[in-house]
Amino acid sequence: MQLIRQFELMAEEKYKMEGKIRGFFHAYIGQEAIAAGCMTATRPEDLYITGYRDHGLAIAKGVSVNSCMAELYGKATGCAKGKGGSMHFFGKAVNFYGGHGIVGAQIGPGAGLAFAEQYRGTDNVSLCFFGDGAARQGMLHETFNIAMLWKLPVIFICENNNYAMGTSVERSSNVVDIYKLADAYDMPGDAVNGMSAEAVHEAVARAVKRAREKGGPTLLELKTYRYKGHSISDPAKYRNKEELEEYKGKDPIHTTLKTIYENKYATEEEIKAIDERVQKAVNESVKFAEESPWPNDDEILKDIYVDKNYPFIID
Repeated sequence: MQLIRQFELMAEEKYKMEGKIRGFFHAYIGQEAIAAGCMTATRPEDLYITGYRDHGLAIAKGVSVNSCMAELYGKATGCAKGKGGSMHFFGKAVNFYGGHGIVGAQIGPGAGLAFAEQYRGTDNVSLCFFGDGAARQGMLHETFNIAMLWKLPVIFICENNNYAMGTSVERSSNVVDIYKLADAYDMPGDAVNGMSAEAVHEAVARAVKRAREKGGPTLLELKTYRYKGHSISDPAKYRNKEELEEYKGKDPIHTTLKTIYENKYATEEEIKAIDERVQKAVNESVKFAEESPWPNDDEILKDIYVDKNYPFIID
């Protein structure tokens, strides 16, 4: 959680203060408990797919901070070869399938990943993340229907941070409890405190167990909050200071530290050592990104088009 937080703060500084990062940028600050709780409840073989607020989940899943920072810089050593930027992080080696820039576009592929695992006969599970705004897309309903029909091993996770860009949930839907959308498909659904890593872990672990045992999908609405604007250019004037301060009192990193200290899971010296390791890793990621080369011109069409002389082979 601390690694995600410090990475985002550093990247924001490089964007705003130094202009070394450009384009779109959507920070995960405030939502770190979701990434942490999901990781402890799943296995490395399980697959993750998400929308464009993807830095935190990519780092949690194991995409290196070096390649993540390099991607923000647009360098060839980035996790998408410098071609995707902030919204399109990717890490096939660690089963992280994006980073998708179109709102809700990842929901269908999230079920597709689950179908692939079911077809291969594994017990791996797909975790498909999306925001409260994406819950308004038609793709969600089509996917829910087929996922339940085929009992696909997919966990649909709505990271409800209260605002779709600048529009609150209350202003965009008559159904403000998003987990209730599962009822129309006889799908298990639940609302979870997304500011608590423990609560996220427990809810995801239950859903994952059901999926591994061929019980089909689950919809989890993880109620969370982003401390920054929708994107780096958003002044977030649609919310007041009182609301922001209320949620800062629920900061997932602070509450987790409180639990650690109260239960004597770690000493202050051990936490300090963790913080120092995190800061060193983040600093090194900046150095790595700044010293990495730009993509070569001959890369521009690679990974985009398929050479007609080398068609796809389906076996």
